[in-house]
This record gives sequence, structure tokens and C-alpha cells, in this order.
Amino acid sequence: QLQFVESGGGLVQPGGSLRLSCTTSGFTSNTGAIGWFRQAPGKEREGVSCFSLADGLTYSVASVKGRFTIFRDHAENTVYLQMNNLAAEDTGIYTCAAAPAGCKEAGILEYKYWGQGTQVTVSS
Repeated sequence: QLQFVESGGGLVQPGGSLRLSCTTSGFTSNTGAIGWFRQAPGKEREGVSCFSLADGLTYSVASVKGRFTIFRDHAENTVYLQMNNLAAEDTGIYTCAAAPAGCKEAGILEYKYWGQGTQVTVSS
């Protein structure tokens, strides 16, 4: 059974940092993708960062480039999202998800397995 569990969210001040964790138990694909998404209240879910399992390439939305880093600990079957220099607009519920295809070819509808999310609030 696939179980994705996020952790690491919380309340931080602008300019602060958080590291989110996503355990990806049961997902053994070597060619798929693990992505981090976020959703602010009243807004659509958006992709934030993606890790392609086949080649280790990563992708991030322009608004977080240079601030967020996605990486994987294969032994722990965990994908992390390191978030630095956080701003209020980063506030939202962050979820991890898996797709059978790699990041480049996987649209949001390709992500079939989702965690429950962890709340990130950036406020002074």
C-alpha cells in the first residue's frame, strides 16, 4: 500500500527556513516523479518542485527558484523540500505526490498518489 506522509510544516517568520519531509513508502518506481505542491486558501493547487527518479533532475517553479531545493534520500525513501528565505506568499498547505512518469512529462493529472499535506504559515 502506498503511504505518503508529510511533515515539517509550521509557523515561521519571513526570511526563515523550513525543511519538509515526505515519506514515500511503497512507491518503488525508478522512472516516475515525486513532486511538491502547495495550495493557498481560495487558490488552485500549484506545482512547486519536482524530482525525477530516473535521472535525479529537479525542476522548480520560477517563484521559488534559488530559495527552495528538492532532494531525495533513497535509503530512507524520503523526499525533502528545503525552503529558505520564506515569504508570506509561500503560505499554504504543502503536499507531496507521485507520478508514474518523470517530471518533464507529468502533468498534474498524472500524479495519482498524494499525501495529506502539512501546513506552512509565513507571518511576522
